This record gives sequence, C-alpha cells and structure tokens, in this order.
Amino acid sequence: MILSCLFLDVLNGKSLEKAPPLWLMRQAGRYLPEYRETRAKAGSFLKLCGNPELASEVTLQPIRRFDFDAAIIFSDILTVPIALGHPVTFDEGPKLPALTPSREAVEALERDPAQWMPRLAPVYEALALTRDSLAPEKALIGFAGAPWTLAVYMAGGGNDEQKAARLWAYRDPESFSALIGLLVDCVSQHLIWQIEAGAQVVQLFDSWAEGLPFDLFAEYVAKPAAQVVEKVRAAKPDVKIIGFPRAANMDGLQHYAGVSGVDGISIAPSTSASWAVEHLGVNFGKTIQGNLDPLALIAGGEALKSRVEAILAATKGKPFIFNLGHGILPPTPIEHVHELVKLVRGGA
Repeated sequence: MILSCLFLDVLNGKSLEKAPPLWLMRQAGRYLPEYRETRAKAGSFLKLCGNPELASEVTLQPIRRFDFDAAIIFSDILTVPIALGHPVTFDEGPKLPALTPSREAVEALERDPAQWMPRLAPVYEALALTRDSLAPEKALIGFAGAPWTLAVYMAGGGNDEQKAARLWAYRDPESFSALIGLLVDCVSQHLIWQIEAGAQVVQLFDSWAEGLPFDLFAEYVAKPAAQVVEKVRAAKPDVKIIGFPRAANMDGLQHYAGVSGVDGISIAPSTSASWAVEHLGVNFGKTIQGNLDPLALIAGGEALKSRVEAILAATKGKPFIFNLGHGILPPTPIEHVHELVKLVRGGA
C-alpha cells in the first residue's frame, strides 16, 4: 500500500502550489444513477450498508466517474448505535427510539467489543474489498459519528436544537457522561478496526455540533473527540484523523483545534476559509478541509465558479483539501460535479 499519495501528503502538512486534493462528503449517493441502481438491487439503505460487495461498489462509483483523490467507505454513522444494541430504521431518514435518560438505560447497552464486531464486520469487509480495487494513489477514508452526535440521535434526534440530548446533559450529567464514555469506547474501536481493514484516514463526523453553549461544546464535543483520537492513536499512531464539528462557531472551532489532536478540520460554509486557514491552520497546524456550499454546487454556473475561485484563493499555498461544507445533495446535477472538478484542478 502506497502511503505517499497527494491526499496524505496534505494531511501531513505539505503545502501545495498546484490544485488541492478533492473529494466530496456523501460522494457515493442518490445524485448518481449507478448508485440508485445498486441501492435498488440491495433492497434498502441498511441492506446496502450491510452488503460488503455492494457497499464497496458504490464507494468506487464516484472515483470511476470523477477521479476524486479519495474514496470514503459507504456506510452510516448509526452503525455504532446498532452495534450497541440500540435499534435503527431508515425510511426517508433515520429513526431511533429515544433512550430513557438514565444510568439504567445506558448500562443496558452492549458493552462487549466481541459483540460489536459481528454487527460492524460488513464495514471492514467493504473496506478490504475497496482497498484491493482502489488505485494506490487514491486514499481510502473510514469514518464514524462523533460521540455527541450519536448521543443526540439516541436521546431523541437532532431536530429542535438537539433539545433531548441537551436536557439530559443538564438534568443528569452523570448518566449522560456515561453514555458519552461508552460511545467514545465504541467509536474508537470502530475506527481502529477500519484502519486495520485498510482505511488510511478516518473522519469523525459531529453533525450536531452547532449552537451549543461553549461549556457543553467543550465537554461533549471537543473532549470526547480528544479521547477518541487518543485511543485511536495509541493503537495506530500513524493514522491521519479529520474532525468535523459541523458549523461550530469560531470559539468552538479554535478550542476544538487546540484540544482534539486531529490532523485536519473540516469546516462548514458558514466559516470563512481565509479565517480557518489563519486561525486553525497557521495557529494550530491543522490542514483545512471544506467548505463549498452544497447549494452552490446545485446552482452551478457563475455562483459555483466564483465560490470555488474564492476558496482556492483563500487557501492557496496552504495545506488544504477541497470539499463541500456538508454532504452532496440528491438534486445535484452530475454535470455540475464535473465542472467542479475542472474548476478545482484547473484553477489553482
């Protein structure tokens, strides 16, 4: 396995004068007709996630079509609650029964890694298949949901400002911290197993990090991220880790950069790329990833061109990975993704 690809060079802090590496969050998804065909063949989203051969196939589809610099394994952040014995179903989106906010409910979750493994094994099989098929110069990314975001889903969902999780944290911080601690353990082990299966980079998705009071952010977003990174690095010291505390404010992002230990920080469209390069990149030595608005990609034309040019200008000569500020949306025209690739690779 070649470990000196462009994507990994940038995560090692290398500054580039040429075009930055490029991939897109949710790049394997419903905007691609080949993905829709494969999902129909699988029968459902969860069945697709649980089929290593088909999951590997959809992971590779956007690489074949767009020649991105990295593939991210097709899976879902909610595999971790499933591993813990908390049921998850998908219709138009995920549905989880709300966990009773109590120590007893947390203690009833599965704590034995030997029981997690069979529930998570399809992810590792898909990673191994993908690494065998992926060109050596392309990086392979594994991922997991961060403890706070998973706790949000398990407590009652991410709508309505994450009220269920926040209330639990306020009313019974002891049992909520116990849930976070269990999630730290399972997320860390899941990432370690992904690395052993072939992932060279892992990303920690904290999709519900926005809008938290600073003390909650520090305690339940930044601190658990640091614990996950510490556990993963103890087992796999050379792995590169990207953190994505989505839409966190400037104080939160700087705190996260200072304590989490990640190599790269992915930023949302609401964060200025020039600010991130200076305050997270230069000040904390982090590679920046982001942060094109997914709606600008849908719009295309001058809106897309001007925003890509602004991001490239703000990050030129710095360790930077071009990406969206969140996942690609199903209505995105394929021709706009091709145009994005041309703009990034021809505009540096």
